Amino acid sequence: MANPNFDIGIVGLGVMGANFGFNLASHGIHVAGYHPHKEKADAFTQHAKAEVSQKGLVQGFSDLKIFLNELKKPRIVLMLVPAGAVDKVIEEFTQLLDKHDILIDGGNSHYLHTQRRLDRLSDLGLRYLGMGISGGESGARNGPSMMPGGDPDAWKHVAPLLEPAAAVADDGTPCIAWMGRGGSGHFVKMVHNGIEYALMQLLSEVYDLLHRGGGLSHAHLQRLFTSWQDSSLASYLIDITADILTQPDDQNTGHLLLDQIRDKASQKGTGKWTSEAAFELGIPTPVIDAAVSARNLSDYYEERQQTSKLLSGPLGISPDTLQARLAGALETAMFLSYSQGMHLIDKANKTYGFNTPIASVASIWRGGCIIRADMLNEFVDIYSHDTPPVNPIFSKEHADKLSMLESDLRAVVAQGALGGIPLSAFSASLAYYDSWRSARLPANLIQAQRDYFGSHTYERLDQNGSFHTHWHHQD
Repeated sequence: MANPNFDIGIVGLGVMGANFGFNLASHGIHVAGYHPHKEKADAFTQHAKAEVSQKGLVQGFSDLKIFLNELKKPRIVLMLVPAGAVDKVIEEFTQLLDKHDILIDGGNSHYLHTQRRLDRLSDLGLRYLGMGISGGESGARNGPSMMPGGDPDAWKHVAPLLEPAAAVADDGTPCIAWMGRGGSGHFVKMVHNGIEYALMQLLSEVYDLLHRGGGLSHAHLQRLFTSWQDSSLASYLIDITADILTQPDDQNTGHLLLDQIRDKASQKGTGKWTSEAAFELGIPTPVIDAAVSARNLSDYYEERQQTSKLLSGPLGISPDTLQARLAGALETAMFLSYSQGMHLIDKANKTYGFNTPIASVASIWRGGCIIRADMLNEFVDIYSHDTPPVNPIFSKEHADKLSMLESDLRAVVAQGALGGIPLSAFSASLAYYDSWRSARLPANLIQAQRDYFGSHTYERLDQNGSFHTHWHHQD
């Protein structure tokens, strides 16, 4: 090929890379794929023949220089590689790229690493984007939600290529939007994953409460989850949970698959990163934190088998009195989970200067991604106002809504506690709600304790300034 023919190059031809390449090609984009092993590159080319119509051109390359020479200038290279391999790939490519070429990291990188890479590559004259992508294998092929951030000039150049490949919300809006400067794209994707942890934990607690605690069958729960799809709870995660509940074991054991899966859920780090960022920025995200801790606790499978024989307590609830209140409790907890994530993004905007449009965040999460839900339309409305609240629960409209539903959340948490079913995320949701509605919290005692043992001082209600008391020990 004498002249460059390809609009974009993809590095990393695994499940996500290959499927996203086929997605782009289906919209008429000419896609070059790179893999250092010839058999992988050739497989990409062959697979494309079956996957893609003749709208776009697709070809795999195993020679890096040839791959780059086949890209139109300025060259656009999308990396879909594990987070730990990004620096290695960048180092390899910077030796061969020209000024103004564009590198895009489409993996789950930490936002601070993205900022570091952006600064370094900018000094070299290269343009860099960190782009969160959500939707898994199906989303990559058929339309994911994409969260790009970094160099604004680079975004203007790549937007026409990427926008056609994005998912589309029910109102026709593409699920891709500019998230702002610096590491904003990966920050937003990190928060997305933190919310994902919270929602998955909430649904697992509903399952545990009704199945292990209430003795209800998987078929009964499947009908309940399916019924919620015609309500304000409608969401992707509830939809797939309904499917999971009655899936037969594919190894022909005669059991449902869910009963054969070990109750041990590890984490890859993005949920933990969200909690770490929230602690760093001073934003409370207790539902996300509870979900991360619940996964950590589940990892101690062998220890739990032994400890379950040592610790006593009740086990069982009355499901008939509880089912009617679960929908309200779940709606409240889901709304609070999203709200915590939005509050965190708002604080990151102020701290890091991302300038992320939060209405756009809520909008692009409505399709293609794992946490898509009808509820997100409410958040689009909240953040489309001229002066949106920093936390959605600060708006009177939504405070009134939560006030109507909070009794359901309270009833569910109480039933779980009395029945011996751990409801980490539901309990954290209720504590979060009750903390915000408390004009006075017991932090006054904590401040007194700190001043007593460490002379850390405290503030007073009736005077300005900092105060210290010489506390008297009571004999």
